[in-house]
Amino acid sequence: MPETRDARHDAHGRTDWQTLLTVARFEGHNRLRITGVIAVLFALFGALYVWVGPQMTDAGFTEMLDAMPPALNELFGFETLDSIEGLLASEFYTLGWMVGVGGYLASAAAGSVAGEFGEGRLDTMLAGPVTRRSVLLGKFLALGVPIVALSVAVPILLSGTAFLFGDPLALDDLAVLHALSLPYLVCWAAIGLLVGVVVRRGRVAGRVALGAVFAAWLLEAVIVTTEYDALGGLSPMRYLDPPGVLVHGEIDLVGAGVLTVVAIVCLALAVFLFQRRDL
Repeated sequence: MPETRDARHDAHGRTDWQTLLTVARFEGHNRLRITGVIAVLFALFGALYVWVGPQMTDAGFTEMLDAMPPALNELFGFETLDSIEGLLASEFYTLGWMVGVGGYLASAAAGSVAGEFGEGRLDTMLAGPVTRRSVLLGKFLALGVPIVALSVAVPILLSGTAFLFGDPLALDDLAVLHALSLPYLVCWAAIGLLVGVVVRRGRVAGRVALGAVFAAWLLEAVIVTTEYDALGGLSPMRYLDPPGVLVHGEIDLVGAGVLTVVAIVCLALAVFLFQRRDL
């Protein structure tokens, strides 16, 4: 009996999911080592802040910060350096997490697509009975390995280190911050994927994506104290505020929603372009 249309559709759907999960497992496994290295580096980096934090916050920084230009305080988050939570929020999370991890994810996402464009590996992969959409989404899903692993490991390591040094940090506040940072990291991964589809040259795409992260940070930090503050809304950094969470206990669900929408739009556009471009 000939195969029905519904049966063919179901078989095609299963193939798509199988391809997506296979690509995600393969790519995710390849990211385990670098994820472990980044987790260790962040643990050491965070431990340094926890160790020197009490010495810095007790050293009379208030007068020095008041004398600094507002733009400089805003750029580096110096205005919250009078507590260990403020130090972590303005330095470790603003520079290390938002710029560092965001930059890594954007660059890695761009390189995972553009690099294989340049080396011709996508030709071989897509020669089989697979769809372009399932391959691209599998690569995107694999970025969940560093996103989830770092989001779980870093707050636990920071809280444990702070406890050992006798200056405990609230693990629940850290957990909230990392939960709110998930849409932010996913957003940069989606932006990087879109860059990789458009640029199609591995190293160039990675640099463009990384440059976009630094440009977005500067856009938000530099103009926030000017009359052009509204332009900061174009930067994903506007929608995640570590000092707001750790220092003031603020939870910005609207910002998380905006980042989620941007991620979905960028991912959908990346899939649309990837399906229509010549390899």
